Amino acid sequence: MEFSANQIAQLLDGTVEGNGDIKVNNLSKIEESAPNTLSFLANPKYAEYIYATKASIVIVANTFVAEKAIPSTCALIRVKDPYSCFALLLEKYNQSKNNKTGISESAKIDSTASIGSDCYIGDFVSVGTNTTIGNNVKLYAGCVIGDNVTLGSNSIIFSNSVIYSDCILGESCTIHSGVIIGSDGFGFAPSSDQEYTKVPQIGNVIIESHVEIGANTCIDRATLGSTIIRKGVKLDNLIQIAHNVEIGEHTVIAGQTGIAGSTKIGSNCLIGGQVGIVGHITIANNVKIAAQSGVQNSIDVDGTIVQGSPAFAIGDYKRSYVLFRSLPRIKSRLDIIEKEIKNSK
Repeated sequence: MEFSANQIAQLLDGTVEGNGDIKVNNLSKIEESAPNTLSFLANPKYAEYIYATKASIVIVANTFVAEKAIPSTCALIRVKDPYSCFALLLEKYNQSKNNKTGISESAKIDSTASIGSDCYIGDFVSVGTNTTIGNNVKLYAGCVIGDNVTLGSNSIIFSNSVIYSDCILGESCTIHSGVIIGSDGFGFAPSSDQEYTKVPQIGNVIIESHVEIGANTCIDRATLGSTIIRKGVKLDNLIQIAHNVEIGEHTVIAGQTGIAGSTKIGSNCLIGGQVGIVGHITIANNVKIAAQSGVQNSIDVDGTIVQGSPAFAIGDYKRSYVLFRSLPRIKSRLDIIEKEIKNSK
């Protein structure tokens, strides 16, 4: 699809400088621009590239002042915030790219399933009994949707994801490839003969609206009740969330983090990559946990920042780390003092 500078300016509430009829059909970075593409300039460090740009349209700030001539083949669109405007265009572009509809002949949909309007169901998708799929849901190739599942409208499930039976997914969620939702929790009871007996996991997973889950993340079903991912949560790739965990609204978790069973995490938390969190603890709201931390106890105070393994207050951690790095030097000094004391006797 092609769009003119005038059309884009109208969408962004901006003004055009140059040829308003010039058209673009793709996007590019300012330093790697090409003809018939749209780019943006938000960071002044990249300003030099605009004077030799090959892009047909560049979005700039209202306050931008050109120090040299800009190529005549390039039209400018002036806006209040170039970065947020370009992000809006990326969102629109992505929506148009994923705007598929129709049901593949190779898809297997149970006769009891309810499919909303304007859905896309790709090749070799399986939809189980009594499952309800909302309007404008996209199920890409190889997805498996179990029995009694509910998928909210405007959600996207990318290829080879699996949603087990009885799970509930809210509206406008994005599930990336390889995600497993509702697999059994890691529940085994030790027996008298030093073996383990599996504890049946009969709960489900509830994912509220506007949640995004990265590739190959696993969210286990509850033993009883529900594992709950609240509204607006963003999960990176390769995260493990165990049974009966609850993650509060708008919390963000980076890749390779593992959260053990029955832990409750508050709202608006930021959790770095490769964090390990033990089970059956509570983490307050607005908590920040630095990457590779190991959280072994509850964090009860809102807004706490922790680091380390075991994790503790980040200020104390940094002061302790300074001493840790100084230990060889401190030991050398102690050895000298010990020798002096021995020699003085």
